[in-house]
Formats: sequence, C-alpha cells, structure tokens
Amino acid sequence: MTKLAYLHEPGVLDNLRSRYDINEIYTYTGNILIAVNPFCRLPHLYDSHMMAQYKGAAFGELSPHPFAVADAAYRLMINDKVSQSILVSGESGAGKTESTKLLMRYLAYMGGRAAVEGSRTVEQQVLESNPVLEAFGNAKTVRNNNSRNLEIAKYKLGHPRTFHYLNQSNCYELDGLDESKEYFATRKAMDVVGINSDQQDAIFRVVAAVLHLGNIEFAKGKEMDSSTPKDEKSRFHLNTAAELLMCDAKALEDSLCKRIIVTRDETITKWLDPDSAAVSRDALAKVVYSRLFDWLVDTINTSIGQDPESKYLIGVLDIYGFESFKTNSFEQFCINLTNEKLQQHFNQHVFKMEQEEYTKEEINWSYIEFVDNQDILDLIEKKPGGIIALLDEACMFPRSTHETFAQKLYQTFKNHKRFTKPKLSRSDFTICHYAGDVTYQTELFLDKNKDYVVAEHQALLSASKCSFVTSLFPLLAEDSSKSSKFSSIGSRFKSQLQQLLETLSSTEPHYIRCVKPNNLLKPSIFESKNVLQQLRCGGVMEAIRISCAGYPTRKTFDEFVDRFGLLAPEVLDGSSTDEVAVCKNLLERVGLEGYQIGKTKVFLRAGQMADLDARRSEVLGKSASIIQRKIRSYLSRRSFISLRRSAIQIQAICRGQLTRQIYEGLRREASSLKIQRNWHMHVARTAYKKLCFSAVSIQTGMRGMAARNVLRFRRQTKAAIIIQSQCRKFLARNHFMNLKKAAITTQCAWRGKVARKELKALKMAARETGALQAAKNKLEKQVEDLTLRLQLEKRIRADLEHSKTQENEKLHSALQEMQNQFKETKAMLEKEREAAKREAVKVPVIQEVPVIDHAMLEKLNGENEKLKALVSSLEKKIDETEKKYEESNKISEERLKQALDAESKIIHLKTVMQRCTYHYIYYNAYKCKLNS
Repeated sequence: MTKLAYLHEPGVLDNLRSRYDINEIYTYTGNILIAVNPFCRLPHLYDSHMMAQYKGAAFGELSPHPFAVADAAYRLMINDKVSQSILVSGESGAGKTESTKLLMRYLAYMGGRAAVEGSRTVEQQVLESNPVLEAFGNAKTVRNNNSRNLEIAKYKLGHPRTFHYLNQSNCYELDGLDESKEYFATRKAMDVVGINSDQQDAIFRVVAAVLHLGNIEFAKGKEMDSSTPKDEKSRFHLNTAAELLMCDAKALEDSLCKRIIVTRDETITKWLDPDSAAVSRDALAKVVYSRLFDWLVDTINTSIGQDPESKYLIGVLDIYGFESFKTNSFEQFCINLTNEKLQQHFNQHVFKMEQEEYTKEEINWSYIEFVDNQDILDLIEKKPGGIIALLDEACMFPRSTHETFAQKLYQTFKNHKRFTKPKLSRSDFTICHYAGDVTYQTELFLDKNKDYVVAEHQALLSASKCSFVTSLFPLLAEDSSKSSKFSSIGSRFKSQLQQLLETLSSTEPHYIRCVKPNNLLKPSIFESKNVLQQLRCGGVMEAIRISCAGYPTRKTFDEFVDRFGLLAPEVLDGSSTDEVAVCKNLLERVGLEGYQIGKTKVFLRAGQMADLDARRSEVLGKSASIIQRKIRSYLSRRSFISLRRSAIQIQAICRGQLTRQIYEGLRREASSLKIQRNWHMHVARTAYKKLCFSAVSIQTGMRGMAARNVLRFRRQTKAAIIIQSQCRKFLARNHFMNLKKAAITTQCAWRGKVARKELKALKMAARETGALQAAKNKLEKQVEDLTLRLQLEKRIRADLEHSKTQENEKLHSALQEMQNQFKETKAMLEKEREAAKREAVKVPVIQEVPVIDHAMLEKLNGENEKLKALVSSLEKKIDETEKKYEESNKISEERLKQALDAESKIIHLKTVMQRCTYHYIYYNAYKCKLNS
C-alpha cells in the first residue's frame, strides 16, 4: 500500500475495497499485513500447494498472505538467530482466530516432527489446541461463533436461554453453524491434545455445574439479613450443582449464604443477605471456571511440549482489539490499556524500521515525529497516582464505593488533558485514547478488580469426592485458608502485560491487522466508515503517516529508469552505465526537488511519485496521439476506397430491387382495398348484433330488478305490520303486568299495616296470663278454622278452575262454530249480492220484456232480511259469549285474590301465635323468678 501514488485515507480505502471486490483480502502496508475478513470460504488460498509456494520465497515476492509473514519470521529466526513474534490484532469478528490458525498451521508445517505419542503429530496438536481454547475461552456473540455446546440430558441442561450466564447477549444460534458438529470437533480436539475421556467428562461436569450455579436465586431468610434459595427451581439448580461437583448440597448452600469470621478467641458465623449471597455465587462460579481454564492451558502446553534445547522461539499473539461500546466497564478498561501499550510498541517499531532503512541506504534524514501515548499510560498505570493504583487503594477499604472511587479520580486528574468528567454523570469518567474518547462506567470496577478465593469455597471444593475438582483446588496452608485475602486483578494484569511487552521487545515483531468489513457478517459488503475506524484503531493510518513523513516511495535504480526514462530520453544515450548518475540526471531534467539517492534506491517524498506518473502519462498521451493520427489516416483512406467500390455495386442492386418492390406494392394495395371493404362490412354487422343483444339483456335485467323491488317492498310492509302488532301486544301486556304488580304491592303494604295494628293490640292484651291463654286458644281455634276454610277454598278453587276450563273450552268451541257460521253466511250473502248484481245488469239488456217478477223480488228480499237477522243474532251471541268469558275471568281472579289473602292471613296468624307463645313462656319464667 505504501507504493500508492497518494497515501491518504480515501486512497487507502479505495485500494482495500478494490482488492476486496476481487477476493484479494490481504494487503501490505510496508511489512504490516492487512487482512479483510471475507466471511466466506476461500479454500484455494490455504491448501498445501499454497504453503509449498510460500516456503522459502522472499517477502513481497508473492501476493500478500499470512503464510508469507510466517515464513519471513521463520527464516529470520533460522538465519539471524533472533526470536520472532507475530501480533494478530483486530476487533471481534475480524478474523483474528482464523489468521492465528493459519500462522500456527504454517509454522507446524515448517517445524513439526513426524509423529509424537503414536499417531499425534506436533502439527495436529498445535492446530487442535485452538478449538479447545476457543470453546472454553471465548463466548458466542453476534460478532463471532467461537463457543461450543454441551450435552443436554447428561448434565441436566436445557436451552441456553434458560441459563443466566448464557442469556445476557440474547445470542443462542448462528446461521450456517452446526452445533453438534462443533461439539464433536471439540471432543476430537481434546483427544488429540492429550485429554482423556475421564478428564473430558469431569471438565463438562464442572462447566455444567457453573451454569447451574448461575441459576440459583436468593430470597430473604427467616433470620435478619439472612438468605436462602428463592424457590424450588433454585433449590433444584443448587442440588444439581452439588451433584456435578460431587460435594454436599447443604455445605454448598452454607458456603453461599454464610461467612465464617475467625477471631483470636472464637469463630463467628455471619449470614449474608440475598444480594451478598448472589455476589458469593458469582465469585464461586468465576473462580471455578478460571481454575478450569488455567488447567486446560497448562495441560495443552504440557502435551505439546517444547524442546528444552531450543534457544529461539516464534510467538503468535492473538490480541483483542480496541473496544468502545455504549457501556464500558473494567474489561474494556483493561483491553484498551493493552492496546495502548501495544500501540506504543507498534509506533516505536515502525519508526525504528524507517530509521534502519534510511541508515542502510546512507541518506540524510531528519527526525520524524509520531504520536506518543506515554501520557495515557502514565495516567493509567503510574505509581502511586495512576488509575489502577487508586482502584487498588479503594478496594482495600471496606466502605469504599464506586462513587467515592470516581470522586477520587475527579480530584486527582481534574487538570489532566487526557482525563475528563462527563457532565451528566456522577461516577463515569472519559479517557482520550489514541483511537478516540471512551467513557467508562465505574459501577462494577471495584467488584471486578477483586480476585480472591473465599475460604468457605476453598474448603468446600477441596473436600469434593471428584478428584478432578480437588486437583483444581488443592489444600492451602493453614494460615492462608482461614481468611479471604484481597488480590488486585488490575495490578496482576498490568504486571502480566509488562512481562508480555518485555518478551516482545526481545523478539523481532511482525504485525497482522485484521479488519471486519461490515457488522452484518455478510460477504461482499464493504462499509468504508467502519473499516476506516478499524484502521485508525489498529495504528495502520499512523504507520502510513510515519511513512509519509519521510520518504514513503522507494524504487530501485533499474526500476526507476525503466519506468521514468521516457521523461528525458537524452539521458539514455547508452554511453553512461552508472545508474546513479542516470537517475540524478533524469530527476534534474524533470525539475524534481527534495528527493534522496541511496545506495540501491531512489527515495521520493509523498506526492512526488504521483507527479512523475502524471508527467509520464502526459508524454505517453502525446505519443499515443501521434500514432493514433497516422493509423487513423491510413485506415480511413483504405476504408473510403473499399466503400466507394461497394457503393456502386449496391446502387445497381438497389435500383432493381426498388422497381420490383413498387410493382409488388401496387398489387398489395389493390388486394388490401378489397380485404378492407369486406372486413369493414363484417365488423359493422358483428357490432350491430352485439348492440342488439346487449339492449335486450339490459331491458330484461331492468324489468326483473323492478319486479324484485316491488316484491321486496311488499314483504317489508307485511313484516312491519307483524312487528307492529307484536310490539303493541307486548306493550299492552307489559302495562297490564305492571298494574297487577303495583296492585299486589299496595295490598301487601296495607295488609302489613293491618297486621302491625293487630300485633300491637295483641301485645297489649298479652300482658295478662289469662288473656294470653285465651287469646292463644282463640287464635289456635281461628287457625284451625282458617286451615279448614283454606282447604275448602282450595278444593272449591280447584273445582272452579276445572269447571272454568271446561266452560271456556265449550265457549271457545261455540264461538268458533259461530264464527264459522258467520263466515259461511257472509260468503253466501256476498254470493247472493253478486248474483243479484249480475241479474240486475242483465235485466236492462232485454228491452223487449219490461215485465218485473215481483214475487221473486219479494222472496229474495225476505231471504235477505232473514240472513241479516241471522247475522245480527250471531253477532249478539258472540258478544254475550265474550262478556261471559270476561266475567268468568274476573270471578276467577277475585277468588284467586281471596285465596291469596286467606293464605297470607294464615301465615300472619301463625307468626302471631308463635310470638304470643314466646311472650307467655317469658312471662311465666319471669313470674317464677319473682316467686323464688
């Protein structure tokens, strides 16, 4: 990339995009390899044939590739006897792990032995260590797919979304990833690196136990500030975790909910509240998984082994990239500290390479400035006033909180240019890193910086019946096992980082910067803004800037003369064989200034190569114009002669063809006129038939619609009449029922009033024993009489109802017969009238016989009078029958009312008798009491 004419951000992005579009995913920036993740398989780039091609090839001779970087490191170690390091960096999902696999595969290919421990080769062990470390060291996220699944039924597991430690990112499945295949691949890799089946089973038991620990929730216990498992579900996960760890469930519960404080005189057991118990649970899960991962790393290193006689090494470092999220905690703080340290090392290395190149070529050069981030490193790790030192100090005080820690930072670094306090936050702080400003939230800084094994947890797991668990937690000395001592993760991380940098400083570094082209993890998508930010965070743009500050363009003498000799052809007369002199003369002729002539190369300033290329393109353009003009003149003349000869022949042929076409056109015109006439006649006749048929159809439809509308109106009118009659009937009946209900209510009220008056009178009469007894006997007699009367009334009522029913049926049948007779008589009368009318109409027609039959007329009049009398008598009978029916209804209703009144009186009398009896008993009891 340093060979580009213009080394700036648009030029770099365009170069990466152009190469990415043609699946050229690797690019050099000096000795730095930029790898853009294609998010698809490119097997042709990584087969054994490709490794054989890069074996022994000079760096830069072939296309950019991780194999070239690995081969260069290997050759330098063998030839120069210097240890090498390859630093692979980039954000999550950029392809760091895959690049690291390729490097290890190539190095194993170059230096692996034939076989170790039977059929397992060093190459196999090195390559298969990656899936194991990925499965247990990385989490599955939307950015990568590094983790693996466990067996579900064997360890009482379910879907990942049901476990607290797995459902925080809401990422459970990834498209195109077969979990079962990945799981079996992990088991196979564990076999290859020397982990037997018993150890694998123990490892998975421990991992499942950690998952079950995360699902234990706590609630308040019976005692003050105590805790206990929240419900049966939490109790199940507690018992399952104890079963998998092969320890006592009660002891596990006590280690989570209690703390034992050892004093000089006694041992005190302290309960933990639910929040503290949850912290204790997370601490146990964290230390168990940490010990497990450390065991895996140690086992893999022991299995692969290292030649004790080797003096040099090649280290491959997979580095997490710079991180800046919406919420940044202690993890991002440590990651960004690592990137700050490595960025400083990277800048110094790039500057050193530039300096060595200039010294080697013996050219005059001035100091090149580069961004030094030492002030940020001092801000974070300086003793005693750095952020990590203040964090350790806050962790040592029990009453310290994240707010007091933040206030301490604000007071200490209020004037530091790299440290700022957000306006709307009381505990956040912002650090201006080399890749941009990052705001950190201090809520969990103190908890995450504390690293210690709780004494109760140590004792619990040391007493496990599982030998694998006890090996992870060996017994400690008696003095160290009595209490939980604080250990700073930040300080330990800083010391480990310093050891790493010391190791890197003793090696010759090589850099691979991995770039993620898009956040969708899809192929053929290149997001320029995202890529540019990664290049800035990875220090690539800073390396380019350092190169541009000096002499970024370098050409050997023969390459320079071959490319730009045409700018001054007179200097290439063949008499001079000194390439240096030729290059100087050439540069003087073109008027270029600020360049340097080295021992083997020409060094140009930024932009000078573009200037030379522009002049070269101008000269080539003018020469091409002259050549094109001559060629076009020759081609045009030859074409003109050929065209004139062809035109004469074509004209002759065309004239004959035109004449034939005119004749054919006249014939076609006559035929077309005839066809048109017949066609127009056919079209007109067809249109008339369609129009006639349409008119008839429309008329039929309109008439049918009108008839249907009339029928619908009649049906609606009839239905409305029926509804109205039913509604009026309902309203009349409803009014009658309301009147009846009101009458009954009034009667009940009046009877109640009369009963109360009688009760009052009875109470007055009941004051004397004799009167009460007489009243009682009288009332009993009345009750008996009323009871007999009521029974008699009921019998009479039943008989009346029966007779009434029979009488109603007879009246109804007689009424029906009368109505039928009335209808028949009426019909006969109508027929007679119609016959009379017809006769009356017919009589005037016969004018010749004016004789009137008075006998017949009188007979007819007599019959009419009889019929009228019969009709009137029938109507009277009907009216009388209806009146009788109404009277019988009234009589039945009155009797019904009388029966109801008698029944209510009986009930009232029974009530009065009971009250009188109670008064009598009370009076006798009172009298006996007075006598005694």
